[in-house]
Amino acid sequence: MTEIKVLSKEVSELIAAGEVIDRPASIIKELLENAIDAGANVITVEIKNGGRTYIRVTDNGKGIAPDDLPTAFLRHATSKITEKKDLDGIMTLGFRGEALASICAVSKVDVLTKRLEDDYGTHYAIEGAVEKVCEQCGCPDGTTFVVRDIFYNVPARLKFLKKDVSEGNHAADLVTKLTLSHPEISFKFIRDNKVEILTAGDGKIYSAVYSVYGREFANSLLEVDYSWQGIHVGGYAVKPLSAKPNRRFQNFFVNKRFVKSKACAAALEEAYRNLLMTGKFPACVLYIDIPPNTIDVNVHPTKIEVRFSDEKLMHEAVFFAVKNALMKNDKPNEMKLESRRNFSDSELFNVSPKDSGVQLKFGLNERADNSENAPESAVRESAKSSQPFAGNGKDVPELKTVETSKITADEKSRLNGNDDLFLASLEQEKPEIKEPEFTSHRITVEEINKAVSEIPLPEEPQEDKGEAFKFIDAESFTKKRTVILEESEPEKPKPVVVGELFKTYVVAQAGDEMILMDKHAAHERYIFEKIKNNANELEPQMLLEPIMVLLSYDEYDALTANIDKVSTLGFVIEADVAPTVAVKGVPIILGDDNPTDIVCGLAKNFLDNKLNPQVEIFDDLYHSIACKAAIKANDTNSGIELQALVNAVYGQENIRYCPHGRPVMITLTKKDIEKQFRRIL
Repeated sequence: MTEIKVLSKEVSELIAAGEVIDRPASIIKELLENAIDAGANVITVEIKNGGRTYIRVTDNGKGIAPDDLPTAFLRHATSKITEKKDLDGIMTLGFRGEALASICAVSKVDVLTKRLEDDYGTHYAIEGAVEKVCEQCGCPDGTTFVVRDIFYNVPARLKFLKKDVSEGNHAADLVTKLTLSHPEISFKFIRDNKVEILTAGDGKIYSAVYSVYGREFANSLLEVDYSWQGIHVGGYAVKPLSAKPNRRFQNFFVNKRFVKSKACAAALEEAYRNLLMTGKFPACVLYIDIPPNTIDVNVHPTKIEVRFSDEKLMHEAVFFAVKNALMKNDKPNEMKLESRRNFSDSELFNVSPKDSGVQLKFGLNERADNSENAPESAVRESAKSSQPFAGNGKDVPELKTVETSKITADEKSRLNGNDDLFLASLEQEKPEIKEPEFTSHRITVEEINKAVSEIPLPEEPQEDKGEAFKFIDAESFTKKRTVILEESEPEKPKPVVVGELFKTYVVAQAGDEMILMDKHAAHERYIFEKIKNNANELEPQMLLEPIMVLLSYDEYDALTANIDKVSTLGFVIEADVAPTVAVKGVPIILGDDNPTDIVCGLAKNFLDNKLNPQVEIFDDLYHSIACKAAIKANDTNSGIELQALVNAVYGQENIRYCPHGRPVMITLTKKDIEKQFRRIL
């Protein structure tokens, strides 16, 4: 009796469906991809009980022809490809022709579909791969799939489903990924009659990110836009200070297809190297456009994994794109003060006559009448004059000068130090001052040039002739001035140290910005970068006997192909019988550490195509040296030392975080400070 038999259609369909459909989210994925390929720009997904009992996917795509509906649920039936050469240029999300066949094999499916050119739609019902109904009906343009009772005929698979909440979360995460990959489509996700996701579909990536992850996540992003050897990488990457505690927020989309790629993830984390705190991971929403013939999407049943023809090139593209965004767009952290007022107007200006003398004279309005016995009405009037004003200035009170005769001896005795300068300035006779009326007008370069041309030009001595003066050509003079005005850029202000707080934080001013710098973090990063940049040629220490290190075959090939790079790191390594290498020398900086693990780490980094093959132990050593050599908090430093540190660090693009991921400096603008003091509103 023969032992080899052909499986029945029912069993083979269930086995094939198990490769594609393993939970409700898998069904949603396949239906959404078909809706996107159909050209829909509005898609609604609704689930109940985590999708186990009810899934509805509605789109406004081109619909399905009535005659094609029965064929669409057959295995390997597709409209995406026709010939084998089409596999080299796949740009659609679906193409296998297994989705609908797998879905109907394990559930009960109802389809309502109508094309734009048809007068009526079609209702098609199929259960367990068996057709039940195919009839004409009325329905809107597009397609609606209703899937009920998943795994009703496969109880063994049904019992492995998680709780409804967990399955619903998987479905929501899937919709999130497709929402981010297609911001031009408006998605709505409804769970148990409650709308959880709703996007605008305006084509803006930032809008999709904001709708999915919220305002805080969206505000922590840096724009990425970079091209490298035919590969374009765009989207957003998170600021180092806003890194996440896990890798779940790393989103990579290759030709608008969400994928999981070790090469992309490794490149992303290498770009953030020495910028993150321990236990933090970068987050991103990156879109990678690559020629379709350089990628194989047919390596996984669910198409979640892809294979690149040149993973090293892909690694470089993502690394350079993210690193460029961090260096270009990540500015020093700016301190944000609350915009709300810390006190009301009544609390600010409700002062008593008893203590109004000094407070009004030197606090609210130095130019007010300094009489110690000023009446309460005068106090209120002087307080009003100190408030910011708007309009044409008609209601602005006239400011009066202070006469020195009105300053009493008691008041003079209360003044000391620099206040003597204030008294001296009061003793000078001053004209009466009136507030000017302010108008808003932006002066253009043309107006400046016109004004310059009307200015009488200076006369120049004539040396070679007997004439005393010679006039310069006005037209050429004006043109020269015009070029200067249009092309010259203001010089970047240099930081000036103002002081130090708590023997830890350096306070400096650069133009209209206040800088608060952690002196230990800044000095530590400065030393770290200096050591790292001078470590290209590490001095090796030869061993008495070589150490044999066993690697895997792919690690052996990667390491032996980069022997020259290994030598610049201070290692002397020779290839032995594969897959073993002989380590004959190690960098002196490693001391007595066992080189076996380090060499294995080097080989792995070369295998992962890392641009910086150094293992983390090198960074740890550099961190340790820099931390010990840097100045510490509570150290006493002179103003010259602090100024030298600020000059060395300020403006350096690679010195924004210490090696442990803490920020080096934060800034506060003059405008924000003036808002807090009510100088401006």
